[in-house]
Amino acid sequence: MKKRAGKYLIFTILVISIFLTACMPTAGEEKQLNGNDELHVAAASALRFVFEEIGEAFEAEHGSRLIFQFGSSGSLAQQISGGAPLDLFASANKFFIESLVESGDIVAETAATFAVGRIVLAVNMDSQLEIQALEDLVSDQVHYISIANPSHAPYGQAAREALENKGLWSSLEDKLVYGETVFQAMQFVQTGNAPAGIIALSTADAPGIEYFPVDENLHKPLLQIMGVVSQSRKQELAGEFAAFVNGPVGQEILKKHGFSIPGEGAVAP
Repeated sequence: MKKRAGKYLIFTILVISIFLTACMPTAGEEKQLNGNDELHVAAASALRFVFEEIGEAFEAEHGSRLIFQFGSSGSLAQQISGGAPLDLFASANKFFIESLVESGDIVAETAATFAVGRIVLAVNMDSQLEIQALEDLVSDQVHYISIANPSHAPYGQAAREALENKGLWSSLEDKLVYGETVFQAMQFVQTGNAPAGIIALSTADAPGIEYFPVDENLHKPLLQIMGVVSQSRKQELAGEFAAFVNGPVGQEILKKHGFSIPGEGAVAP
């Protein structure tokens, strides 16, 4: 019995050794695996749909995995200044990028405008509200209006500026419901929790929503700016993704989602 048990033990060890050897990558395979780096990108929530699509195209071409973290530009900037492990930051307001450049958290020479956003008046299709302009929001039939929180979300700041310049802010302030991000503000409209809202054009093409453009002259330009995070260990890869966003594929996807491109009628910083 002891001899048979010993034979079984030796056989088991041999099988495990062969299995482990077969699973070990060759030199070429090991190089390929190490090349598939993960890039952590923090981006304003208005960029969610467009960056997810650009990200898929980049991954297919470069073989690198993109991990996105979407939020309000102000909140993401705070995370970066606090040392969050991120490689690239795309903000919807140049103020946050400039502040991080001054503090040394963004590599100055990498900061650049890549697109300009728009805001729209969004209406829930099931609400049966006759709303096509900002002035229509004063109607007694409109009980709630969704916008992103102006204290840290650039699209919320633009919504406030537009209402103020129209002389509507004070009369509508009590109706306002703040989303943590402009994406959440869109969801409030989509679900009907707020039948109307002022949101990003890039998030408005969603089921259950119809939308109408807001005059760009009513607010400061919504400049979308990227910069490589100084503490990143993947600055080269971050630069490659930024170049891809600014390249032919990225620009076409940006325009498809309602962004304008600097040099094509957009306002540069």
